[in-house]
Amino acid sequence: MVSERPALRPIERDFTVSFHTPRQLDRIKQATLWILENVGVRTASARAQALFREHGAQVDMERHLVRLPADLVETAMARAPRSFVLGARDPSCELDLAAARTYCTTDGCGTEIVDFETRQRRTSTKADVADVSRLVDALPGLAFWWPTVAAGDCGESAQLHELDAGWNNTVKHVQGMVQGERAARYAVEMATVVAGAADELRRRPVMSDLISTVSPLVLDADGIEAALVFAAAGVPVCFVSMPTLGTTAPATKAGAYAVGAAELVAATVLLQLAHPGAPVMHSIMQSWIDPRSGDFLSFPQDTRCRALATELAHHWGVPSEAAACGTDATVPGVWQAGVEEAQDLPLAAFEGTELMPTIGLMSTYTVFHPEHLILGHDIYERARHAVLDIDLDDESLALETVAAAGPGGHYLGQAHTRRHLRETTRLAITHVPAPGGGYRDPVDVAREEAERLYREYRPEPLAEDVRAELSRILAAADRDLRG
Repeated sequence: MVSERPALRPIERDFTVSFHTPRQLDRIKQATLWILENVGVRTASARAQALFREHGAQVDMERHLVRLPADLVETAMARAPRSFVLGARDPSCELDLAAARTYCTTDGCGTEIVDFETRQRRTSTKADVADVSRLVDALPGLAFWWPTVAAGDCGESAQLHELDAGWNNTVKHVQGMVQGERAARYAVEMATVVAGAADELRRRPVMSDLISTVSPLVLDADGIEAALVFAAAGVPVCFVSMPTLGTTAPATKAGAYAVGAAELVAATVLLQLAHPGAPVMHSIMQSWIDPRSGDFLSFPQDTRCRALATELAHHWGVPSEAAACGTDATVPGVWQAGVEEAQDLPLAAFEGTELMPTIGLMSTYTVFHPEHLILGHDIYERARHAVLDIDLDDESLALETVAAAGPGGHYLGQAHTRRHLRETTRLAITHVPAPGGGYRDPVDVAREEAERLYREYRPEPLAEDVRAELSRILAAADRDLRG
């Protein structure tokens, strides 16, 4: 039986905040243009090199180095659309990137999972991708899909199997992480089947794809050639850079953002040269290391300037997919997990980013605990309400009710109170009554809710002929990519 899915609840901002001035943003933009013209980017893709050279870039074929004149960059970037629509199996789940909303999803690509039934930690599989995808479909704060965990049992075609698990278990927009030209062609074929036709895929793309550059200043051949395939089909691409301060980027935030932006802009320029108007998003996920050990960190004490990723994308004229949340904590419900996500999500709600991966993984984006996703969704709901204004209509001001209660009176018996009290006091996961009084442990409540959704929630299935066609494409991809 198909479960009833709650309507999406994106972040809708009644308050807006600009954290950086146009002058500051232009300063970084000029630094980015300088890097692209004087330092350049490296790519081993012969097709990318040829496209860049054809349009006036300086290409050193032996060193695979491309330098981009500023006028070429700005002309190409002006062709990229500022907004577009991301389609979905269910039209009510389409994401309009012009709608002043932030649409969130989970963290992505965890490699381990705490099993829903045995509670044992193990390597994640395609079946786990399907199970977690059902939770994504069920939670209204998650507006689109990422492969939260990896299909670790599917070899070279794992990214395509993750798409298959996603489409079979959510009606929401799917953003894959497919790399490589051949894999991208199979992904486009799958997306065309789900959309119904190539023209429909271009009009309302049911998938987009996240493609990472390699810091510092490298456009990976597999990634950039996949991006060209997706752009040709009208599938939106989100380029993501992860500059790490002091190792793969300068040890200062401004320098790291300039390097990250240079990677994203170079990749976007390439797509606009090949396919003018191709839909592109930018994502800079600045990261840190522990200077004592070299270990990757999600949250040092100073995480300021995260909003800069969104504001830079908008300054260049493209939508943003900015990162928030995640935690280095290893156990759900501990102080570290709560403070790192609770610090980040409310601030991120003010940013104005269009898309945002947020919650779901622990141990620095590697391990999925079912209850942690539910706890994170509770934090998301608190952040969503934090940026909503109050109503000021007659019903909300309640002057007649104030007069009826009068000085020294009370409001419990007023009809106005009965109409509004439930919506006024929305109880969180922290306030589930315990049998003996007080409140239950939120971790236990979250674990039970995750297990309930795992057992009971079933999304709208794909049509049988579509499922069969996806299986056929996957079988061909398995033979091709594993060979």
